[in-house]
Amino acid sequence: MSDADLPQKTILLVDDDEVFCATMTRALTRLGYQVLNAQNSEVAMHQSDHADYAVIDLRIGNESGLYLIDALHHRHPELRMVVLTGFSSIATAVEAIKLGAVHYLTKPAEAVDIVKAFERVQGNSEMAISQQPMSVNRLEWEHLQRVLTEHEGNISSAARALSMHRRTLQRKLQKRPMTQ
Repeated sequence: MSDADLPQKTILLVDDDEVFCATMTRALTRLGYQVLNAQNSEVAMHQSDHADYAVIDLRIGNESGLYLIDALHHRHPELRMVVLTGFSSIATAVEAIKLGAVHYLTKPAEAVDIVKAFERVQGNSEMAISQQPMSVNRLEWEHLQRVLTEHEGNISSAARALSMHRRTLQRKLQKRPMTQ
């Protein structure tokens, strides 16, 4: 039996960035996958019935991808989901895995890396550990993300817990996190 005889696998790509979706759809199609696109959770839930895999952005417009992971995992426990985000944090990575994602990748990521992530079922004990502690800016970002997660994504509630004005918190959260 050749690869051409195998049934084509389908990936549900959930991201509100249309340019990113078009680019990633082309790349995944070249790798032999059929791709379904969804720009919001409602469409994603509807299309999930036809998917073998899902790539979910952490921020889908004003929605949290974490809620979608949880809903999809309850609806389709066998669906292998990978989170792909430009706003990574330790708190959201931990929550995504607890909610049912099999892997967590940061943007930019290549289509081949996403496909490999679906198949990773074991942890990597050989992963390099950073020799430098996180920067103060990165620590602040991680703390804000953890508090926001504890308050179920509610910015007003998180801002109150941080004794910070809501708009200040929103501005800080919109900045890209520091790498270290």
